[in-house]
Amino acid sequence: MTKTDEILCIGSVLWDVIGRSASHMKVGSDVPGRIIRLPGGVAMNIAMTLRRFGLAPALLTTIGKDAEGIELINACQSMGMNTDFIYISEDLPTDKYMAVEGANGLIAAIADAHSLEAAGSKILAALQDGRLGDNENPYDGIIALDGNLTITLLEEISNSPYFAKADLRVAPASPGKAERLSALLTHPNATLYVNLEEAGLLCQRQFESSQKAAKALIEKGANRVLVTDGGKSASIGTSSGVSTQKPPEVLVTRVTGAGDTFMAAHIAAELRGEAEEFALKRALEAAATFVSGETPL
Repeated sequence: MTKTDEILCIGSVLWDVIGRSASHMKVGSDVPGRIIRLPGGVAMNIAMTLRRFGLAPALLTTIGKDAEGIELINACQSMGMNTDFIYISEDLPTDKYMAVEGANGLIAAIADAHSLEAAGSKILAALQDGRLGDNENPYDGIIALDGNLTITLLEEISNSPYFAKADLRVAPASPGKAERLSALLTHPNATLYVNLEEAGLLCQRQFESSQKAAKALIEKGANRVLVTDGGKSASIGTSSGVSTQKPPEVLVTRVTGAGDTFMAAHIAAELRGEAEEFALKRALEAAATFVSGETPL
């Protein structure tokens, strides 16, 4: 990898098992649909989108030394991802994520990322032992960081000299884990990518728009934030102010992975040198294309 296209994706790399139906669903619904299994996880979803933009992501995660893990590593390599820095566990199983989606959106999901949590700081070894950086020469490129990491590890990262020069791009794994990001909220090199609900959890209040949420996060000490609100709006906030755009209108056919696609597309646009307004526009277009089902899985 070269320094111009190298991006580290730290966090969950697992198997997604997703059931999708064209029917509206509620608790107890039993409807026809399709069930698929594909590589997923926040770090993996970001890496897959980065590859579509011609970038070369490296994965820092844990994968079990089981049949599913071997298959998953082979899948990552076949997509052109660097798997050299993955912590291969002899005793931890490969993680999984299961979701059910209907015509009315995500119905329910369960993330079994216990192996990632159990591995802890072992997944960061390459940033400390000289392969990607060390205490005297910390990694100074872009790092996409997944909120599936434990609170303890996120707090360690926020104060670690190994991350002091990195351009941190941080995403919660889900609203249920959004508050974990509090440890990185005021990090001087961090950009947070959150949706409206996640922004509310971080600020412990509800917001009626992405613009107000972005402003509140900046006032709370965030360096830079991008807040999305589904098909309504998306806002980017810095100490200089808040800019808001409306996403393209599309027919939504899937939702799992949309936020990760948005984040990766925004990173890719900025690496191409696009200005703030246009980088946000490109990210919204990529996310709209994804949820419409036009982007290959």
